[in-house]
Amino acid sequence: MKVYVPMDSAAKALGAEDVVDALRAAAPEAEIVRTGSRGMIWLEPLVEVELDGVRLGFGPAEPSDVPGILDGSSAKALGPVEDLDWMKRQTRLTFARVGVIDPLSLSDYQAHGGLTGLRRALAMTGQEIVDEVKASGLRGRGGAGFPTGIKWQTVHDADAPQKYIVCNADEGDSATFADRMLMEGDPFTLIEGMAIAGIGVGATKGYVYLRSEYPDAIAVLSRAVEIARAEGLLGGDVLGSGRAFNMEIRKGAGAYVCGEETSLLNSLEGKRGVVRSKPPLPALEGFLGRPTVVNNVISLATVPVIFEKGAQFYADFGLGRSRGTVTLQIAGNVAQGGLFETAFGISLGEVVNDLGGGTASGRPVKAVQVGGPLGAYMPVSKFDTPLGYEEFDTAGGLIGHAGLTVFDDTTDMLGMARFAMEFCAVESCGKCTPCRIGAVRGVETIDRIAQGDADALPLLTDLCETMKDGSLCALGGFTPFPVMSALTHFPDDFARLKEAAE
Repeated sequence: MKVYVPMDSAAKALGAEDVVDALRAAAPEAEIVRTGSRGMIWLEPLVEVELDGVRLGFGPAEPSDVPGILDGSSAKALGPVEDLDWMKRQTRLTFARVGVIDPLSLSDYQAHGGLTGLRRALAMTGQEIVDEVKASGLRGRGGAGFPTGIKWQTVHDADAPQKYIVCNADEGDSATFADRMLMEGDPFTLIEGMAIAGIGVGATKGYVYLRSEYPDAIAVLSRAVEIARAEGLLGGDVLGSGRAFNMEIRKGAGAYVCGEETSLLNSLEGKRGVVRSKPPLPALEGFLGRPTVVNNVISLATVPVIFEKGAQFYADFGLGRSRGTVTLQIAGNVAQGGLFETAFGISLGEVVNDLGGGTASGRPVKAVQVGGPLGAYMPVSKFDTPLGYEEFDTAGGLIGHAGLTVFDDTTDMLGMARFAMEFCAVESCGKCTPCRIGAVRGVETIDRIAQGDADALPLLTDLCETMKDGSLCALGGFTPFPVMSALTHFPDDFARLKEAAE
């Protein structure tokens, strides 16, 4: 008997290790394979039993459910996991192997298409590799949505004795866990993507900057790097090609601002995590002053499937200039939270009401914050907005890392606006005045509004404009998005408090 149980952090937090102990005690002869999570967090721990080549799911499992799981009589039987609606409706490209394979088995990885893309890339020139990424339409999945191929082209064309690939794994936004799930569930795809990037732009060294709050991801990825070196996937002769690429893991101390690429580079160099002025761009003067590609985990982990199946295959998915798939992370007050990978173009309402099943509280949805703590609060009236970078920008929002936090109708939106300013004040690196001082003044101004000071409303608007236009990075520049969206779409929450004060 072969049984699959996730070793993903979310599954562990929900009791996966106790279930594994119970399985080992009840069926010592069974082969227990630890995997990543399928992304259906409301069903974790999800136990899968393989029967005649089909994996049957049971969840959310508890130790007391083990006897019924083993004999197939459990009331928590879900049927074939691949036939579940959540799984069937996805377009899993980046996450195709997550939850399916043993994350640390290179043979499993290759049996499911792994290294096919790298082998193809090794037969190409650097410029051909860059052109393939351009043709795919891949854009940065970490925030701004900048075209990945353009960034690679800049580094490729730069003349320097050393170039670097830096993976930004400092996943600090609320409602985001795709990077962690990928690193814990399929680390070799990130390693393969970084190797392709390095060979494409002429970089022989890479770093993954990983937040210290992710101990399981650090452990899994570190072990995967060791295996990759031992098997010739990394080193001075990648897969016998004569080309070199190696990489290391570096832990950050947990500063939110280090998710911004220049702050990350300072921290990686052993300096204080403070935003750098641009220009120069990191693509020209990045890590240690050398040309550097800085990409998010999902961006780099998507590169292998582009080279495995071809740029056109990937570009055929999506909407407008948003090509390929988006890894939606659904969280907050929601009935069915988890990770769902689909082509760009799905509407916000379909994500929240259909996939997410509405609120966990059963009350009406009031707002959804998309893009982390700096994202706009989208009201129900905006639920027809399709998931696409330009489409969301037109609607006054941003996709960012595609994390969605759902709120019901009991939420005080003035309080959420205040939280955004307070968050910025706490997390600011202090480099620029609009962010460092503006966020503190923002908290004070919102407190005045809460006390019924109507004159503070235009002041808050002016302050947000100053922060948006004058901040050095997105921390101060994007904080106005949640503040102004709360004020614009939920004016009653601000007026009600004013009336109460009167």
